Amino acid sequence: MATSYYDYEAYDAALAAVGAGVYMVCMIISLIFLVLTVIARWKIYTKAGKPGWASLIPFYTDYCMFDIAWGSGWLFLLMFVPCVNFVVSIMLCFKLAKAFGKGTGFGFGLLFLNTIFVLILGFGSDQYIGPQ
Repeated sequence: MATSYYDYEAYDAALAAVGAGVYMVCMIISLIFLVLTVIARWKIYTKAGKPGWASLIPFYTDYCMFDIAWGSGWLFLLMFVPCVNFVVSIMLCFKLAKAFGKGTGFGFGLLFLNTIFVLILGFGSDQYIGPQ
């Protein structure tokens, strides 16, 4: 009778190493996107007359973003209401686009490819118009 022997421990160790490598790559890419978004928001805030360092403070950054897009920063408290936060965050993308004189297409870009379009707003030649 022939028996086959599989070294499951070595297989599990190799699989864990691959998983850890994939995890690290994902974390590095996420960190790069985070840093790019913070830099772009810094530029957006300075264009809108807000302090750039506001992009570094967790809740104050949301307050400033709502103040830029809606005209009232206190509306960011709606982000704490379940189900409402989903709708308000979508509306924020379109309001931010209009605050810089952009159209609905740019709002969809902010919604689906946020980091890229925030970089375009921050480093582009667009001027802040104000809440519409």
